[in-house]
Amino acid sequence: MSPSRHLVISAGLLLFIAAPLLQGQQRGNPAPAAQANAERPATPIPPEKNSVTPHEMTLGGKTLRYTATAGNLLIQGDDEQPNASVFYVAYTLDGVTDIRTRPITFLYNGGPGSASMWLHIGSIGPVRVLTSSPQATGPGPYQVVANQYTLLDKSDLVFIDAVGTGYSRPVGRGTMRDFAGVDQDVRAFQKFIYRYVSVNHRWNSPKFLFGESYGTTRSAALVDALENSGMTMNGVILLSSILNYFVQAPGLDSAFVGYLPSYAAIAWQYEEVPHKSPNLKAFLDEVRAYARGPYAEALAQGHNLPPAQVEATAAKLASYTGLSVQYIIEANLRVSPARFRKELLRDQRAILGRYDARFEGTDIDAAGETPGYDPSNTGVEGAFVTALHDYLDRELKYTSDETYYPSGPGVNQMWDHTHRLGSVVPTGGQGQGGGMRDAYVAGDLADAMRKNPRLRVLSLNGLFDLATPFFITEYDLAHIELEPKLRSNIEFAYYPSGHMVYLNLDALKQLKTDLAAFYTKVAPGVESKTD
Repeated sequence: MSPSRHLVISAGLLLFIAAPLLQGQQRGNPAPAAQANAERPATPIPPEKNSVTPHEMTLGGKTLRYTATAGNLLIQGDDEQPNASVFYVAYTLDGVTDIRTRPITFLYNGGPGSASMWLHIGSIGPVRVLTSSPQATGPGPYQVVANQYTLLDKSDLVFIDAVGTGYSRPVGRGTMRDFAGVDQDVRAFQKFIYRYVSVNHRWNSPKFLFGESYGTTRSAALVDALENSGMTMNGVILLSSILNYFVQAPGLDSAFVGYLPSYAAIAWQYEEVPHKSPNLKAFLDEVRAYARGPYAEALAQGHNLPPAQVEATAAKLASYTGLSVQYIIEANLRVSPARFRKELLRDQRAILGRYDARFEGTDIDAAGETPGYDPSNTGVEGAFVTALHDYLDRELKYTSDETYYPSGPGVNQMWDHTHRLGSVVPTGGQGQGGGMRDAYVAGDLADAMRKNPRLRVLSLNGLFDLATPFFITEYDLAHIELEPKLRSNIEFAYYPSGHMVYLNLDALKQLKTDLAAFYTKVAPGVESKTD
């Protein structure tokens, strides 16, 4: 299978789609931070410390020597006193003669409330944990091996754990209320990046942001915040994006339109598509056109859609998704991702993964409406958690009395999704400096691109991802109202994988190739040192 890549999507082609809230991302009711801070005793402020270890690996037949630094940096609150200790692991290439020519990339996962564990030892770092993907990975011992697809030959890498995740913690008078929110989180990452580049003398290095999932939400707002405060960025890599949040409710059909091409890709992969086309790209282009056209028009009529059109629409959807005509009619032409995951292979008594539909599992029975769990999460989580702990201890020589939180306890539940728009939305009644109840950050990214016309964006998408579907990302990035001369600054790449694209080894190989080309284009003067 050879999915199409690098398609620049022009504005105005797609129907209104806004990405639904990721499962479990519920809004809390944050108390005012100042009042909460005043009422609690201060948490001891730890010293900044790190473990520095030398390493080497063979990459492309050459020796790559690098230094790993695992440690913490303190960031300050509004009172100029430390309010958080942020844990990070940095990999820097040895022997670089001029660090001003050496790119540096800041990487993080999403959640919100997820540590950077997944990107750190699963994707483009110098090591990766081996899994049985897309089969469930069994119990340990697990292997962490040199990663032949690392990006370290192109850029230094800094993996950052958001406050409340990994080993990162509020300290002093800081509380999680100071960090558990869209804008609060952006401020914390901005402060950390400022601190890191200052301590390590990297202000004049080419700089990139690399976020996955909610990490793309963070990146879109963060790059604008950095640009507006004088730190110009070279590039932003968005892996499995969610750039526009809204709450699903009856009468809102855009999500069903947005998911259709992902359903079709998954059905094609499982050979559940009648008269399967051998060309996946052509097939998905046809499904995109149907989704934004006849399907959207049919849903817009609601229950007034004539019966003959209901049947015709259901038949067309069945030909794309592998679901039965009767099931689609009974679902009122609107099949949710959870229902699709349960229904597609029901006759085989199998359910599909949400993050990656290549993963299969079994439920307590085959009669339910929705899956009881996500086999793409349970299939790899144990390997990542165990392998990271062992790697930090054995290889990086880093130990801590704290508990490492792959997912920060309670962070998701207390998250404040409101986002202050600033100057990025010119219409809609919000006004300058207005706010949105649900985060819309595609406009922040556009604002950064207008102010920095050389900022490049690479959008990476898994075709089998039912958490952040690629068609919705295409819509969001096609509706940021860029002038024609800036539109080519956005590139798209697609992979036969899921949310964590790198879990498919073939996709990881192509991912490295695409990223290497992107870095060469964006920062052509990069220095890579190998022996």
